[in-house]
Amino acid sequence: MRDTELARDFHLTPVINVAGTMTYLGASIVVPEAIAAMQRILPEFVKMEELQRYASGVIAQLTGAEAGFITASSASAISMVVAGCLTKDNLLAVEKLPDDSLTRNEVLVQAGHLVSYGAPVEQAIRLTGAKCVSIGQATQCAPYHLENSINERTVAAVYVVSHHVVDHGQIPLSLFCQIAHARGVPVIVDAASEYDLQRFLREGADIVIYSGHKFLGGPTSGIVAGRKSLIRHAWLQNRGIARGMKVGKESICGAIAALQAWQTRDHHAVRERETNILRLWAEGLQDLPGIHVSLEADPTDNPLERCKVTVYPDRARTTAWDLSQALGAGTPSVIVRDHMAEKGYFYLDPCNLHHGQEVTVLKRIIEELNAALSGDKPAITRFEDRLMQRQQAALLWPD
Repeated sequence: MRDTELARDFHLTPVINVAGTMTYLGASIVVPEAIAAMQRILPEFVKMEELQRYASGVIAQLTGAEAGFITASSASAISMVVAGCLTKDNLLAVEKLPDDSLTRNEVLVQAGHLVSYGAPVEQAIRLTGAKCVSIGQATQCAPYHLENSINERTVAAVYVVSHHVVDHGQIPLSLFCQIAHARGVPVIVDAASEYDLQRFLREGADIVIYSGHKFLGGPTSGIVAGRKSLIRHAWLQNRGIARGMKVGKESICGAIAALQAWQTRDHHAVRERETNILRLWAEGLQDLPGIHVSLEADPTDNPLERCKVTVYPDRARTTAWDLSQALGAGTPSVIVRDHMAEKGYFYLDPCNLHHGQEVTVLKRIIEELNAALSGDKPAITRFEDRLMQRQQAALLWPD
Protein backbone atom coordinates (compact mmCIF):
# COMPACT_ATOMS: atom_id res chain seq x y z
CA MET A 1 0.00 0.00 0.00
CA ARG A 2 1.60 3.25 -1.15
CA ASP A 3 -0.41 5.57 1.12
CA THR A 4 1.28 4.89 4.45
CA GLU A 5 -1.11 7.22 6.30
CA LEU A 6 -4.09 5.25 5.03
CA ALA A 7 -2.47 1.97 6.07
CA ARG A 8 -1.71 3.35 9.52
CA ASP A 9 -5.11 4.97 10.12
CA PHE A 10 -7.10 1.88 9.09
CA HIS A 11 -4.59 -0.72 10.37
CA LEU A 12 -4.22 -2.16 6.86
CA THR A 13 -1.58 -4.54 5.57
CA PRO A 14 0.28 -3.23 2.50
CA VAL A 15 -0.85 -5.43 -0.42
CA ILE A 16 0.59 -6.08 -3.86
CA ASN A 17 -2.03 -7.76 -6.03
CA VAL A 18 -0.78 -10.29 -8.56
CA ALA A 19 -3.92 -12.40 -8.25
CA GLY A 20 -6.00 -10.41 -10.74
CA THR A 21 -9.26 -8.49 -10.55
CA MET A 22 -10.42 -10.15 -7.33
CA THR A 23 -13.29 -8.77 -5.27
CA TYR A 24 -11.64 -9.82 -2.01
CA LEU A 25 -8.72 -7.49 -2.82
CA GLY A 26 -10.86 -4.55 -3.94
CA ALA A 27 -11.00 -5.74 -7.57
CA SER A 28 -8.82 -3.24 -9.44
CA ILE A 29 -7.09 0.12 -9.52
CA VAL A 30 -9.86 2.63 -10.26
CA VAL A 31 -9.07 4.81 -13.28
CA PRO A 32 -8.65 8.58 -12.73
CA GLU A 33 -11.70 9.38 -14.87
CA ALA A 34 -13.95 7.33 -12.58
CA ILE A 35 -12.48 8.88 -9.43
CA ALA A 36 -13.10 12.38 -10.82
CA ALA A 37 -16.68 11.51 -11.81
CA MET A 38 -17.46 10.15 -8.35
CA GLN A 39 -16.03 13.22 -6.64
CA ARG A 40 -18.10 15.44 -8.92
CA ILE A 41 -21.44 13.76 -8.18
CA LEU A 42 -21.06 13.05 -4.45
CA PRO A 43 -22.05 16.55 -3.19
CA GLU A 44 -25.07 16.73 -5.54
CA PHE A 45 -28.64 15.45 -5.65
CA VAL A 46 -29.91 13.72 -8.76
CA LYS A 47 -33.01 11.93 -9.98
CA MET A 48 -31.65 8.42 -10.02
CA GLU A 49 -33.91 7.32 -12.88
CA GLU A 50 -32.51 10.13 -15.04
CA LEU A 51 -28.94 9.19 -14.17
CA GLN A 52 -29.64 5.54 -15.00
CA ARG A 53 -31.32 6.59 -18.25
CA TYR A 54 -28.10 8.37 -19.23
CA ALA A 55 -26.13 5.27 -18.24
CA SER A 56 -28.41 3.20 -20.47
CA GLY A 57 -27.40 5.28 -23.47
CA VAL A 58 -23.69 4.90 -22.74
CA ILE A 59 -24.07 1.15 -22.21
CA ALA A 60 -26.03 0.78 -25.43
CA GLN A 61 -23.38 2.68 -27.38
CA LEU A 62 -20.49 0.54 -26.11
CA THR A 63 -22.15 -2.86 -26.11
CA GLY A 64 -24.61 -2.71 -29.00
CA ALA A 65 -27.46 -3.46 -26.57
CA GLU A 66 -30.89 -1.87 -26.74
CA ALA A 67 -30.63 -0.64 -23.15
CA GLY A 68 -28.87 -1.18 -19.84
CA PHE A 69 -28.32 0.07 -16.31
CA ILE A 70 -25.79 -0.01 -13.47
CA THR A 71 -26.18 -2.29 -10.46
CA ALA A 72 -24.40 -2.65 -7.12
CA SER A 73 -22.48 -5.67 -8.42
CA SER A 74 -22.56 -8.46 -10.99
CA ALA A 75 -24.00 -10.82 -8.38
CA SER A 76 -26.91 -8.50 -7.65
CA ALA A 77 -27.41 -8.11 -11.40
CA ILE A 78 -27.93 -11.87 -11.75
CA SER A 79 -30.65 -11.77 -9.10
CA MET A 80 -32.32 -8.71 -10.64
CA VAL A 81 -32.37 -10.11 -14.16
CA VAL A 82 -33.67 -13.51 -13.05
CA ALA A 83 -36.31 -11.75 -10.93
CA GLY A 84 -37.35 -9.74 -13.97
CA CYS A 85 -37.89 -12.95 -15.91
CA LEU A 86 -40.16 -14.16 -13.10
CA THR A 87 -42.29 -11.03 -12.71
CA LYS A 88 -42.05 -9.29 -16.09
CA ASP A 89 -43.90 -5.96 -15.61
CA ASN A 90 -46.31 -7.17 -12.91
CA LEU A 91 -45.64 -4.73 -10.06
CA LEU A 92 -47.53 -6.80 -7.50
CA ALA A 93 -45.41 -9.83 -8.42
CA VAL A 94 -42.31 -7.66 -7.96
CA GLU A 95 -43.35 -6.93 -4.38
CA LYS A 96 -44.08 -10.58 -3.61
CA LEU A 97 -40.64 -11.98 -4.44
CA PRO A 98 -39.28 -14.38 -3.40
CA ASP A 99 -42.47 -16.28 -4.19
CA ASP A 100 -42.39 -20.08 -4.13
CA SER A 101 -45.93 -20.35 -5.47
CA LEU A 102 -44.96 -19.39 -9.02
CA THR A 103 -45.58 -22.12 -11.57
CA ARG A 104 -42.96 -20.79 -14.02
CA ASN A 105 -39.83 -20.50 -11.91
CA GLU A 106 -37.09 -22.75 -13.34
CA VAL A 107 -33.74 -21.36 -14.47
CA LEU A 108 -31.44 -23.70 -16.41
CA VAL A 109 -27.67 -23.75 -15.88
CA GLN A 110 -25.10 -26.20 -17.20
CA ALA A 111 -23.71 -28.27 -14.33
CA GLY A 112 -20.18 -27.22 -15.26
CA HIS A 113 -21.21 -23.58 -14.83
CA LEU A 114 -22.53 -23.94 -11.28
CA VAL A 115 -19.40 -22.49 -9.75
CA SER A 116 -18.52 -20.14 -6.92
CA TYR A 117 -17.18 -16.66 -7.60
CA GLY A 118 -16.87 -16.11 -3.82
CA ALA A 119 -20.48 -17.22 -3.42
CA PRO A 120 -22.44 -19.80 -5.43
CA VAL A 121 -23.94 -18.75 -8.77
CA GLU A 122 -26.94 -20.85 -7.81
CA GLN A 123 -27.57 -18.75 -4.70
CA ALA A 124 -27.89 -15.54 -6.71
CA ILE A 125 -30.65 -17.29 -8.67
CA ARG A 126 -32.40 -18.80 -5.64
CA LEU A 127 -32.56 -15.45 -3.84
CA THR A 128 -35.37 -14.51 -6.19
CA GLY A 129 -37.44 -17.59 -5.37
CA ALA A 130 -36.52 -19.22 -8.66
CA LYS A 131 -35.46 -22.85 -8.83
CA CYS A 132 -32.01 -23.49 -10.28
CA VAL A 133 -32.06 -26.56 -12.53
CA SER A 134 -28.71 -28.18 -13.27
CA ILE A 135 -28.43 -29.67 -16.75
CA GLY A 136 -25.95 -32.28 -17.96
CA GLN A 137 -22.97 -33.34 -15.89
CA ALA A 138 -20.05 -31.26 -14.69
CA THR A 139 -17.77 -32.45 -17.49
CA GLN A 140 -20.34 -32.86 -20.24
CA CYS A 141 -23.40 -30.94 -21.29
CA ALA A 142 -24.77 -31.83 -24.70
CA PRO A 143 -27.44 -30.08 -26.78
CA TYR A 144 -29.99 -32.77 -25.89
CA HIS A 145 -29.52 -32.01 -22.17
CA LEU A 146 -30.66 -28.45 -22.75
CA GLU A 147 -33.39 -29.34 -25.25
CA ASN A 148 -35.00 -31.86 -22.89
CA SER A 149 -34.74 -29.64 -19.81
CA ILE A 150 -36.86 -26.84 -21.25
CA ASN A 151 -40.50 -27.15 -20.27
CA GLU A 152 -43.53 -25.03 -19.35
CA ARG A 153 -41.88 -24.03 -16.04
CA THR A 154 -38.69 -22.66 -17.62
CA VAL A 155 -38.29 -18.86 -17.41
CA ALA A 156 -34.62 -18.36 -18.31
CA ALA A 157 -31.24 -19.98 -18.87
CA VAL A 158 -27.99 -18.67 -17.35
CA TYR A 159 -24.60 -19.06 -19.07
CA VAL A 160 -21.40 -18.35 -17.11
CA VAL A 161 -18.16 -17.15 -18.72
CA SER A 162 -15.36 -17.51 -16.17
CA HIS A 163 -12.02 -19.18 -15.47
CA HIS A 164 -13.89 -21.07 -12.74
CA VAL A 165 -16.16 -23.05 -15.09
CA VAL A 166 -15.34 -26.43 -16.60
CA ASP A 167 -13.50 -25.52 -19.79
CA HIS A 168 -14.49 -28.51 -21.93
CA GLY A 169 -17.58 -30.50 -22.82
CA GLN A 170 -19.92 -27.51 -22.51
CA ILE A 171 -22.42 -26.19 -25.05
CA PRO A 172 -20.98 -23.20 -26.95
CA LEU A 173 -22.88 -19.98 -26.26
CA SER A 174 -24.17 -19.51 -29.82
CA LEU A 175 -25.68 -23.02 -29.88
CA PHE A 176 -26.96 -22.62 -26.30
CA CYS A 177 -28.83 -19.46 -27.39
CA GLN A 178 -30.15 -21.09 -30.56
CA ILE A 179 -31.68 -23.98 -28.61
CA ALA A 180 -33.11 -21.75 -25.87
CA HIS A 181 -34.58 -19.22 -28.29
CA ALA A 182 -36.29 -21.94 -30.32
CA ARG A 183 -38.38 -22.57 -27.20
CA GLY A 184 -38.82 -18.91 -26.25
CA VAL A 185 -36.35 -18.98 -23.35
CA PRO A 186 -34.15 -15.88 -22.77
CA VAL A 187 -30.42 -16.37 -22.14
CA ILE A 188 -28.60 -14.43 -19.42
CA VAL A 189 -24.79 -14.37 -19.66
CA ASP A 190 -22.65 -13.74 -16.60
CA ALA A 191 -19.48 -12.30 -18.16
CA ALA A 192 -18.32 -10.36 -15.12
CA SER A 193 -14.60 -10.47 -15.78
CA GLU A 194 -14.49 -10.15 -19.57
CA TYR A 195 -12.91 -7.59 -21.89
CA ASP A 196 -15.19 -7.93 -24.89
CA LEU A 197 -18.29 -5.80 -24.39
CA GLN A 198 -20.02 -6.85 -27.61
CA ARG A 199 -19.18 -10.49 -28.35
CA PHE A 200 -21.81 -12.16 -26.15
CA LEU A 201 -24.73 -10.14 -27.47
CA ARG A 202 -23.50 -10.87 -31.01
CA GLU A 203 -23.53 -14.59 -30.21
CA GLY A 204 -27.19 -14.42 -29.22
CA ALA A 205 -27.40 -13.54 -25.52
CA ASP A 206 -30.47 -11.56 -24.48
CA ILE A 207 -28.80 -9.97 -21.46
CA VAL A 208 -25.11 -9.77 -20.55
CA ILE A 209 -23.76 -8.85 -17.14
CA TYR A 210 -20.33 -7.27 -16.71
CA SER A 211 -18.38 -6.09 -13.71
CA GLY A 212 -17.75 -2.36 -13.61
CA HIS A 213 -14.87 -2.75 -11.16
CA LYS A 214 -12.65 -5.34 -12.81
CA PHE A 215 -10.99 -4.78 -16.18
CA LEU A 216 -12.92 -1.52 -16.70
CA GLY A 217 -11.36 -0.03 -13.57
CA GLY A 218 -14.53 1.52 -12.18
CA PRO A 219 -16.00 1.48 -8.67
CA THR A 220 -17.71 -1.62 -7.29
CA SER A 221 -20.66 -2.09 -9.64
CA GLY A 222 -22.32 -4.28 -12.23
CA ILE A 223 -23.32 -3.42 -15.79
CA VAL A 224 -26.43 -4.97 -17.33
CA ALA A 225 -26.86 -4.76 -21.10
CA GLY A 226 -29.39 -6.31 -23.44
CA ARG A 227 -32.91 -6.45 -24.80
CA LYS A 228 -34.96 -3.46 -23.68
CA SER A 229 -37.98 -5.39 -22.41
CA LEU A 230 -35.82 -7.64 -20.23
CA ILE A 231 -33.79 -4.66 -19.01
CA ARG A 232 -37.01 -2.90 -18.02
CA HIS A 233 -38.27 -5.96 -16.12
CA ALA A 234 -34.96 -6.26 -14.28
CA TRP A 235 -34.98 -2.53 -13.47
CA LEU A 236 -38.42 -2.85 -11.88
CA GLN A 237 -36.90 -5.05 -9.19
CA ASN A 238 -35.68 -1.85 -7.53
CA ARG A 239 -39.24 -1.73 -6.22
CA GLY A 240 -38.73 -5.14 -4.60
CA ILE A 241 -35.83 -7.41 -3.70
CA ALA A 242 -33.26 -5.12 -5.33
CA ARG A 243 -33.97 -2.38 -2.81
CA GLY A 244 -31.40 -4.09 -0.60
CA MET A 245 -28.99 -4.19 -3.55
CA LYS A 246 -29.26 -0.52 -4.47
CA VAL A 247 -26.39 1.23 -6.19
CA GLY A 248 -25.26 4.74 -5.26
CA LYS A 249 -25.09 7.77 -7.52
CA GLU A 250 -21.29 7.77 -7.20
CA SER A 251 -21.01 4.18 -8.44
CA ILE A 252 -23.27 4.90 -11.41
CA CYS A 253 -21.22 7.94 -12.41
CA GLY A 254 -17.96 6.12 -11.81
CA ALA A 255 -19.05 3.15 -13.92
CA ILE A 256 -20.18 5.46 -16.73
CA ALA A 257 -16.81 7.24 -16.68
CA ALA A 258 -14.94 3.92 -16.66
CA LEU A 259 -16.92 2.75 -19.69
CA GLN A 260 -16.18 5.97 -21.56
CA ALA A 261 -12.49 5.79 -20.61
CA TRP A 262 -12.40 2.23 -21.94
CA GLN A 263 -13.08 3.61 -25.41
CA THR A 264 -9.99 5.83 -25.37
CA ARG A 265 -7.61 3.64 -23.35
CA ASP A 266 -4.38 2.74 -25.12
CA HIS A 267 -4.88 -1.01 -24.88
CA HIS A 268 -1.73 -1.69 -26.89
CA ALA A 269 0.40 0.27 -24.41
CA VAL A 270 -1.22 -1.61 -21.51
CA ARG A 271 -0.39 -4.95 -23.13
CA GLU A 272 3.17 -3.83 -23.81
CA ARG A 273 3.71 -2.88 -20.16
CA GLU A 274 2.26 -6.19 -18.98
CA THR A 275 4.45 -8.12 -21.41
CA ASN A 276 7.56 -6.41 -20.04
CA ILE A 277 6.52 -7.34 -16.50
CA LEU A 278 5.96 -10.97 -17.51
CA ARG A 279 9.39 -11.05 -19.15
CA LEU A 280 11.01 -9.72 -15.96
CA TRP A 281 9.37 -12.44 -13.86
CA ALA A 282 10.13 -15.24 -16.31
CA GLU A 283 13.81 -14.29 -16.57
CA GLY A 284 14.16 -13.76 -12.83
CA LEU A 285 12.58 -17.06 -11.78
CA GLN A 286 13.59 -19.49 -14.50
CA ASP A 287 16.86 -20.70 -12.95
CA LEU A 288 15.66 -21.09 -9.36
CA PRO A 289 15.80 -24.63 -7.87
CA GLY A 290 12.51 -26.49 -8.15
CA ILE A 291 10.79 -23.74 -10.14
CA HIS A 292 9.47 -23.90 -13.69
CA VAL A 293 8.10 -20.75 -15.32
CA SER A 294 5.89 -20.40 -18.39
CA LEU A 295 3.44 -17.90 -19.82
CA GLU A 296 -0.18 -18.93 -20.20
CA ALA A 297 -3.01 -17.25 -22.11
CA ASP A 298 -6.20 -16.24 -20.32
CA PRO A 299 -8.65 -19.20 -20.39
CA THR A 300 -11.65 -17.12 -21.53
CA ASP A 301 -9.77 -15.42 -24.37
CA ASN A 302 -9.23 -12.06 -22.72
CA PRO A 303 -6.20 -10.49 -24.43
CA LEU A 304 -3.63 -11.12 -21.69
CA GLU A 305 -1.16 -13.67 -20.39
CA ARG A 306 -0.14 -14.66 -16.88
CA CYS A 307 3.08 -16.07 -15.50
CA LYS A 308 2.57 -19.68 -14.40
CA VAL A 309 4.92 -20.68 -11.57
CA THR A 310 5.17 -24.44 -11.03
CA VAL A 311 6.78 -25.57 -7.79
CA TYR A 312 8.47 -28.98 -7.43
CA PRO A 313 8.61 -29.71 -3.68
CA ASP A 314 11.45 -32.24 -3.84
CA ARG A 315 13.83 -29.53 -5.12
CA ALA A 316 12.26 -26.28 -3.89
CA ARG A 317 11.67 -27.72 -0.39
CA THR A 318 8.26 -26.07 -0.39
CA THR A 319 4.94 -26.41 -2.20
CA ALA A 320 2.94 -24.05 -4.38
CA TRP A 321 0.41 -23.52 -1.60
CA ASP A 322 3.06 -23.01 1.10
CA LEU A 323 4.90 -20.52 -1.07
CA SER A 324 1.64 -18.70 -1.81
CA GLN A 325 0.83 -18.54 1.90
CA ALA A 326 4.29 -17.28 2.81
CA LEU A 327 4.08 -14.53 0.18
CA GLY A 328 0.68 -13.46 1.48
CA ALA A 329 1.84 -13.45 5.11
CA GLY A 330 4.86 -11.24 4.48
CA THR A 331 5.30 -7.48 4.25
CA PRO A 332 4.27 -6.33 1.79
CA SER A 333 1.63 -9.02 1.41
CA VAL A 334 2.01 -10.42 -2.12
CA ILE A 335 -1.24 -12.11 -3.13
CA VAL A 336 -0.84 -14.55 -6.02
CA ARG A 337 -3.52 -16.27 -8.10
CA ASP A 338 -3.49 -19.61 -6.28
CA HIS A 339 -6.82 -21.28 -7.04
CA MET A 340 -4.88 -24.14 -8.68
CA ALA A 341 -2.18 -24.42 -6.01
CA GLU A 342 -3.17 -27.98 -5.12
CA LYS A 343 -2.07 -28.91 -8.66
CA GLY A 344 1.41 -27.60 -7.89
CA TYR A 345 1.33 -24.15 -9.45
CA PHE A 346 0.06 -20.61 -9.13
CA TYR A 347 -0.10 -17.57 -11.42
CA LEU A 348 1.26 -14.05 -11.34
CA ASP A 349 -1.14 -11.58 -12.94
CA PRO A 350 0.41 -8.30 -14.18
CA CYS A 351 -2.83 -6.32 -14.58
CA ASN A 352 -3.02 -4.47 -11.26
CA LEU A 353 0.47 -3.25 -10.42
CA HIS A 354 1.71 0.20 -9.57
CA HIS A 355 5.08 1.22 -10.98
CA GLY A 356 7.93 -0.79 -9.52
CA GLN A 357 5.80 -3.36 -7.70
CA GLU A 358 6.76 -6.04 -10.23
CA VAL A 359 10.34 -5.85 -8.92
CA THR A 360 9.15 -6.20 -5.33
CA VAL A 361 7.13 -9.28 -6.30
CA LEU A 362 10.20 -10.93 -7.82
CA LYS A 363 12.33 -10.12 -4.77
CA ARG A 364 9.72 -11.48 -2.37
CA ILE A 365 9.41 -14.78 -4.26
CA ILE A 366 13.20 -15.23 -4.29
CA GLU A 367 13.38 -14.40 -0.57
CA GLU A 368 10.72 -16.95 0.36
CA LEU A 369 12.29 -19.64 -1.83
CA ASN A 370 15.71 -19.01 -0.31
CA ALA A 371 14.17 -19.27 3.16
CA ALA A 372 12.65 -22.64 2.26
CA LEU A 373 15.90 -23.88 0.73
CA SER A 374 18.02 -22.88 3.71
CA GLY A 375 15.64 -23.95 6.47
CA ASP A 376 16.34 -26.78 8.88
CA LYS A 377 13.46 -28.75 7.35
CA PRO A 378 11.31 -28.40 4.22
CA ALA A 379 8.56 -25.74 4.41
CA ILE A 380 5.87 -28.22 3.46
CA THR A 381 2.39 -28.68 4.91
CA ARG A 382 -0.38 -31.00 3.81
CA PHE A 383 -2.89 -29.37 1.47
CA GLU A 384 -5.67 -30.76 3.64
CA ASP A 385 -4.31 -28.82 6.60
CA ARG A 386 -4.20 -25.62 4.55
CA LEU A 387 -7.86 -26.02 3.60
CA MET A 388 -8.87 -26.42 7.23
CA GLN A 389 -6.76 -23.44 8.31
CA ARG A 390 -8.49 -21.20 5.76
CA GLN A 391 -11.91 -22.42 6.82
CA GLN A 392 -11.18 -21.84 10.49
CA ALA A 393 -9.74 -18.38 9.80
CA ALA A 394 -12.97 -17.35 8.04
CA LEU A 395 -14.99 -18.35 11.10
CA LEU A 396 -12.89 -16.19 13.43
CA TRP A 397 -13.62 -12.82 11.77
CA PRO A 398 -13.59 -10.06 13.05
CA ASP A 399 -11.12 -11.30 15.68
